[in-house]
Amino acid sequence: MENVHPAFSVDCVIITFHEKKLKVLLNKFDFIDKWMLPGGWVQKDEDIDIAALRILKERTGLENVYLMQFHCFGKANRTNLEENKMILEALGELTDEMLKLFVTRFISVGYFALVKYDNIIIEDRKSDIYQWVDLDNIPKLYTDHNYIIDKAINIIKLLIDYLPIGYRLLPEKFILPDLRAIYEGILGEPIDKRNFQKKMLSSGLIRRLDERKEVSTYPNPYFYVFNKEKFSNCFNFSEIFHYRLSNPISTTFLCSFTRIFHLFFLV
Repeated sequence: MENVHPAFSVDCVIITFHEKKLKVLLNKFDFIDKWMLPGGWVQKDEDIDIAALRILKERTGLENVYLMQFHCFGKANRTNLEENKMILEALGELTDEMLKLFVTRFISVGYFALVKYDNIIIEDRKSDIYQWVDLDNIPKLYTDHNYIIDKAINIIKLLIDYLPIGYRLLPEKFILPDLRAIYEGILGEPIDKRNFQKKMLSSGLIRRLDERKEVSTYPNPYFYVFNKEKFSNCFNFSEIFHYRLSNPISTTFLCSFTRIFHLFFLV
């Protein structure tokens, strides 16, 4: 605990797509009945981006995940100090050092990641329990973690035409209804099937295969694949892309940002 930076933490919103639903990874300690986002403290001699990757690996075992920093959460009343004290009591760590670290106001930097469900294997780790929860059925979480999730989704929604959402969430071969379900889950509203198909195909980011998926309904939908060359020109996934957005934002800033983003990443 000597190297921990007091009052400075990281929380990660890990999003996947499975069984036609967007899901968020939650965890809780086995001694309390309170779900939360995977997170932890930043060390004094550690870059915050490195801290986010380290914390994610330590808490979930996940590695090589593309993380995007999206907001700093620092409201004066965001931390429920009594709740933190109860957790320490249940943990049996009610020492002066732990009280100083946990029972005080602290800020948290939020990161989100989009991951393929089949590529992720998460095992419960020493006193940590993990569960994928439907985005539209998130329970009441620890402190302001519901707000952190909402903020992440709003940022993704804002940048939905510029982030490789489906590319990061779907398998190599996919059907268009699944891609549309992802966008509908982010936007929170239905999308016209024909217009969506037309927009996706005209973008050049996906290509239809001469192969259909066998389903119980008729007709069987075609498989599609992403244009990997197009996506490789859009993003460098080996780096953490920073996008810090604070409220309120101006229309001028947003228009300028989206034009620059389109110029450099979608040409």
